[in-house]
Amino acid sequence: MDERSEPANRPETTDVGVRRAFERTLAPGEIVFDEGDPGERLFVIQAGEVELRRRAAGGCRVERLGAGEFFGEMGVLVGGARAERATAVGAARLLELDAATLEDLCMERPEVAIRMLRRLAGRLVDLETQSAALGDDGLRALVRVLVHGAEAGPDGLRVPTNLLGLAAQSGLSPLEAWRAVHQLLDRRLVRLADDVLRIPDLEALAACAD
Repeated sequence: MDERSEPANRPETTDVGVRRAFERTLAPGEIVFDEGDPGERLFVIQAGEVELRRRAAGGCRVERLGAGEFFGEMGVLVGGARAERATAVGAARLLELDAATLEDLCMERPEVAIRMLRRLAGRLVDLETQSAALGDDGLRALVRVLVHGAEAGPDGLRVPTNLLGLAAQSGLSPLEAWRAVHQLLDRRLVRLADDVLRIPDLEALAACAD
């Protein structure tokens, strides 16, 4: 059985005064979600610790959160796939909230919304720092993947992969890969058409990796 599968008949938590809120008990080392999973729920740690591990240029970033902290909010707020793995460090107990429940909670308890805004603001600062640290090395890593993965098509060169694939092949996090792709789009070294990356000038693109 997949250790990430949701247990059946989880008891509904009534002490938070919102709908569709469930407690989830984790064994040590149990995975809450993995990179690439759908980001449909937010988790509040009620007891124990959770480790967040995200791939980054030159290695990975690890963060540990404890009781009272939350994670997984980006998927609920903006959608998309998870960009990190969340694992219980020891035995842990979480509160699992979907988007509608989160909205109810923020309406009933404004302090929750304030805490979330502070965390998101801190994350934005971290992202700016990471973006600056990405620099030329991350961009070069992505360019090398694009150059080697380019395939000829009826309308020119194209790259038959998605953002998660580019991130995995270049050793970047999905966010770092997204930022690098947008740098190349801004420089017009690649273009996006019908959800496919296309390369108008392979030599010009390859020059970025030198």
